[in-house]
Amino acid sequence: MPKEIITTDDLREFKLEMLEEFKKIFKSHTSTKTKKYLKSNEIMELLQVSPGTLQTLRINGTLPYTKIGGIIYYDAEEIQKVMEENKVKH
Repeated sequence: MPKEIITTDDLREFKLEMLEEFKKIFKSHTSTKTKKYLKSNEIMELLQVSPGTLQTLRINGTLPYTKIGGIIYYDAEEIQKVMEENKVKH
C-alpha cells in the first residue's frame, strides 16, 4: 500500500485554496441577499421585534426610515450602522 507524505508546503497550499473557496462562498452569499432598502416585515424578521416595537423604534428616532406612498422603507446600511453604534461591549 503506497503512502504519501504531506509536507508543510502542501498544508500551506491547501490552506490558501480553502481560504479562496470561503471567500467565494461568502461573496456570493452576501451579494445575493443584500438589498439597499428593506420593508418593515423584513426589518421585524431581521431584528426579531414585533410591529409595536418597530413602531416605537421609528417614533423615538432609533431607526431612520423613509415613507413613500404609505410604505415604510429602511436603508440596510443605516440599520447596520445603528446596530454597530449601539453594540454593547463588556
